[in-house]
Amino acid sequence: QVQLVESGGGLLQAGGSLRLSCAVSGITFRLYDMAWHRQAPGKQRRLIAGIGNGGSTVYADSVKGRFTISRDNARNTVYLQMHNLKPEDTEDYYCNAARNVGPGLKNEYWGQGTQVTVSS
Repeated sequence: QVQLVESGGGLLQAGGSLRLSCAVSGITFRLYDMAWHRQAPGKQRRLIAGIGNGGSTVYADSVKGRFTISRDNARNTVYLQMHNLKPEDTEDYYCNAARNVGPGLKNEYWGQGTQVTVSS
């Protein structure tokens, strides 16, 4: 059974820092591209940071320079370090694992989400 379990969310003041973790089990973690998405109520879930199985990273403009994604293949865990948090970062954060397994075929899994609330 595949599980992605996020942790580290919470309530904090603007300007603060937080680190989210996503512990993964049930897949060969090192083969998967990992990502963090976020979603506000009534809005679409969208990608904010991704890290490939080779370590390359990508960030949404809204978080570039403030957030850092990393992975520890020995611990099957992906992290999102967030600095200088703003009230507009208040959303639910979701961990994602994806791997292309053939032409047009992808294995993809999601965590249950963790809430981040930033007060002004």
